[in-house]
Amino acid sequence: MTMNIDNAKAQMRKGILEYCILSILSRNDAYASEIIAELKSAEMIVVEGTLYPLLTRQKNQGLLSYRWEESPQGPPRKYYTLTDAGHSALHLLDESWNELIAQINKIRYGQKQAE
Repeated sequence: MTMNIDNAKAQMRKGILEYCILSILSRNDAYASEIIAELKSAEMIVVEGTLYPLLTRQKNQGLLSYRWEESPQGPPRKYYTLTDAGHSALHLLDESWNELIAQINKIRYGQKQAE
């Protein structure tokens, strides 16, 4: 039996998409198309429909808010921004990410090399 590497990679990316969204919005407010473009350029998202449920969930959790702005072309755009709770959550996720990297390195390379 062989491991489906593409599926494993997709599951890893899926697990950290919410962290990536908070990270993007920590630098600038953005509308969905900008977030999608950044995730695509980093090869973190393939299907655009994945983003909208995550944004809605993060907004409902109080991590994001949004405002409407007129667009120079087309309809108004919904710009997302991190709330104070979003900044706090990102800080905790940064700590968790660093811990996870250290834990994986211990497992992958052994105790002595990780120290």
